[in-house]
Amino acid sequence: MSVIIQIIQGDITALSVDAIVNAANNTLLGGGGVDGAIHLVAGPELLQECAALQGCDTGDARITGGYKLPAKHVIHTVGPVWQDGRHGEPDLLASAYHRCFEIAHQHNLKSIAFPAVSSGVYGYPMRESVVIALSSAKEAISMYQELERIIFVQFSEAAQQIYLEAASRLGV
Repeated sequence: MSVIIQIIQGDITALSVDAIVNAANNTLLGGGGVDGAIHLVAGPELLQECAALQGCDTGDARITGGYKLPAKHVIHTVGPVWQDGRHGEPDLLASAYHRCFEIAHQHNLKSIAFPAVSSGVYGYPMRESVVIALSSAKEAISMYQELERIIFVQFSEAAQQIYLEAASRLGV
């Protein structure tokens, strides 16, 4: 069975998938951007479950319920804050994506949706982060047979275009 990779512009909190990925901070207690939107829609139960997890290291991920979201689960991952690309940022970002796919596999999830991890307030250059995101997806497809659908959800038209161009270049 071939995996469907979709690149869409929209609201990740509205997707009915097995899991959406939250571009979280180390506390997992909510923040701005996608993180704040996910917590707002999911409701206070998400914050309670996140508090019990006691944080997450950069490059790692944790899973929770989806609560009031259409998604069954939220996989919270912490990407790196961009400094200059010479402080391990590419490896940490790749690790964040890999951990999301590992957790999805451990829970036998078939569909997963990602925002542009680290490319918002964390300042990771979009063109570089997209290559890591799409390459990680290609790798996951070869490793995890249960995957059926991977969605990359962009909030802006500009980000959408960067994803589409990179996907074309990478043969995704």
